[in-house]
Amino acid sequence: MTIAPAAPVSKVPIATSLGEPPFVTNRALLKWISDIATLTQPERIHWCDGSQEEWYELTRELISQGVLIPLNPELRPDSFLVRSDPDDVARVEDRTFICSRKKEDAGPTNNWRNPDEMNDELRGLFSGSMRGRTMYVVPFSMGPLGGPISQLGIQLTDSPYAVLNMRIMTRMGFDALALIDDTTPWVPAVHSVGSPLVDESGNRTDDVVWPSNSTKYICHFPESREIWSYGSGYGGNALLSKKCFSLRIGSFMGSQEGWLAEHMLILKLTSPENKAYHVAAAFPSACGKTNLAMITPTIPGWKAETIGDDIAWLRPGKDGRLYAINPEAGFFGVAPGTGEKTNPVAMHTIWGNTIFTNVALTDEGDVWWEGMTEQVPAHLVDWRGEDWTPDSGRLAAHPNSRFTVPIQQCPTLSDEWFESDGVPLDAIIFGGRRATNIPLVAEALDWEHGVFMGATVSSEQTAAAEGTVGELRRDPFAMLPFCGYNMADYWQHWLDMGTKMGANAPKIYQVNWFRKDDKGSFLWPGFGENSRVLEWICRRVDGDAAVTDLPVGRVPAEGSLNLEGLEIAPSSMEQLFAVDPAMWSAECDLTEGFFDKFGSRLPKVLTAQLQALRKRLT
Repeated sequence: MTIAPAAPVSKVPIATSLGEPPFVTNRALLKWISDIATLTQPERIHWCDGSQEEWYELTRELISQGVLIPLNPELRPDSFLVRSDPDDVARVEDRTFICSRKKEDAGPTNNWRNPDEMNDELRGLFSGSMRGRTMYVVPFSMGPLGGPISQLGIQLTDSPYAVLNMRIMTRMGFDALALIDDTTPWVPAVHSVGSPLVDESGNRTDDVVWPSNSTKYICHFPESREIWSYGSGYGGNALLSKKCFSLRIGSFMGSQEGWLAEHMLILKLTSPENKAYHVAAAFPSACGKTNLAMITPTIPGWKAETIGDDIAWLRPGKDGRLYAINPEAGFFGVAPGTGEKTNPVAMHTIWGNTIFTNVALTDEGDVWWEGMTEQVPAHLVDWRGEDWTPDSGRLAAHPNSRFTVPIQQCPTLSDEWFESDGVPLDAIIFGGRRATNIPLVAEALDWEHGVFMGATVSSEQTAAAEGTVGELRRDPFAMLPFCGYNMADYWQHWLDMGTKMGANAPKIYQVNWFRKDDKGSFLWPGFGENSRVLEWICRRVDGDAAVTDLPVGRVPAEGSLNLEGLEIAPSSMEQLFAVDPAMWSAECDLTEGFFDKFGSRLPKVLTAQLQALRKRLT
C-alpha cells in the first residue's frame, strides 16, 4: 500500500472509486461503503488486506508524521509509543448511547437516544468528516475464521492508528472479507475522528499528531446492528470490535439468537492428574481480572493456560454444554499496575510487537509506568511529552494508558484459543472488590441463585474521584457499561439459558480476593495464591470437595481448601467466610432498591431469590 502525499487543491477532492477487490460481490456491502464515502467525502479509499507489508507501510507513514515513536529495537523490538490528546484518553460513557426503537428496551442503566433523531444528528456530524483523509475499509472476524460462534464485521475509519490496533485485536484482512458473500451477516461500523483536513471551499489545513473532536458520540443501533463512533481516536471509542461490537451489539445479538456475549476471561486449568477444566470469570475494573487470566498457580502440579482476558462469547453446543471462545486476537491491557510482581506473564507478553499508548518514555528508549518496576527511573518523558522526575508530583503514565499486543505472544496461551468450536465451560465465576460481607468463595445453590449472584455484583469505591469512598458501585455481571439492551431482559436471558441447558449448565461461583480485617489489611494474599480457590472449584465440579452451607451459598468445609505452605491464621480464614446477618440484611435492602429501578421487567425469579436470601439469613 502506498499513501500518496496530499496535493494542493482548488476544490474538495473526493474519492470517486471504491477500488474494491475483485472477489467482493456483496452488493449491500458495496452500496453501504459507497453511501458512507459519499457522506464523509474521503480523499482516498483503502481496503485493508491485513498483510505485513500493509503494516510496515502504515507504521512508516505514521512515524514520518510523528504519530508513532519507535522504541529502542534492542529493548522493545518492533514496538511504538503513541501519545494521545490529553482530552481523548478513555472511554466516554456519558457520550455512549443505545439507540433502540423503544427507550424501555435500553433500560435504566443505559443512555438512550431516539434512533431517528440520533441518525439525523450523526449524519450532520459525519458529513465531510473525512475530507482530505483516507477512509480505511477494515474487514475483520471476531473469533476464528468461519467458526460457529464467530461473527464478521466491517469498520470504516479515517484513523490509521485504529487500523493498526484492529490488526492486532481481530483477525483482520482479506481472509475475513472473503467470507462475506450475499447471504453472510456482518456488522457495519463507522468511525471518524471528526477532524477533516480540507474545508468545504477546498482549503487544506495541516494535520496534528492526534486528531480528534471535542464533540464525541459512540452510538449503537441494536435492531440494525450498526455502530457509529465520532470524535475520539482512543481505545474502545475507535476500536469498534472491542466493547461496541463484542459486548453491546454482541449481547443484543445473543439475546436474539440464543447465546451470550460476556465481559469475561477464559482460563484452562489442568490438574496434577492431567484433567482439564475450563472456567470463565467476570470481574469489574480494578478487581484483578487480567491477573487471574494470566495466573501462575502456586500449588504444585497445577497448570494454568490463558484463552482470553476480557471477552467471552458463550453458546450451547450439540451436547448441551456451554462452549466459550475468546473472539479477540490480542490484549488491550491497562499498563499501570502491571509489573513483574503483579503479572509476570503480561510482562513477558509485551516484549515486542506492541503499541503503547500514553505511557512514559525512558532515556534508553523503552517504556515505563507506575507499578512496572519497584525502582522508579530518575528521569522520564511523561505521557504528555514533558520531562518528569520522581519529584514532579504527577503521574508519569496516564492511569488509563494501554498496551496492544498479539495474544499469540502470551507464554501461557492455550492451544485451545485456536479452537473454532470453543471450550466447554465447567464453571462461571463472578467477583468484585469487597472489604466486607462477600466470602472468599461461595458456590451458588443452583443456576437461578447463580444469576442472582451475578446480578448483585458490586465493588466498594476506592477513591473519592469515583464517588463516596466505601459506597457500593453496582456492576451486574461486570456488564453495567456494556450491556446493549435492558439489563432486566439480559438477566432473564441468562435464566432462560440455564433452563435450556438444565443439568449441563456450568456451576456458578462468587469470589472476593479483597476482604479486609478490622485494621484494614487484606485477609487473603491474592495473586498466584488464588489458584487455591480455583483448585477447590475444580474439585467441586468433580464432586470431591466438602462444603458448608451458609445463607449466601456453599463454602469450603473446614480443611477442604488447600492451604498447605500458606501462612494464614485460622482467625483470618474464619473472617474470610464470616456472614453477619445484620450487615447482609442491610445489603438486601440495597439490592431491593437497585432491583426497583427495573420495574415490571425485573424477572420474578430474582425477587424470589432475594426473599429466599432474607429467609436464610433469619
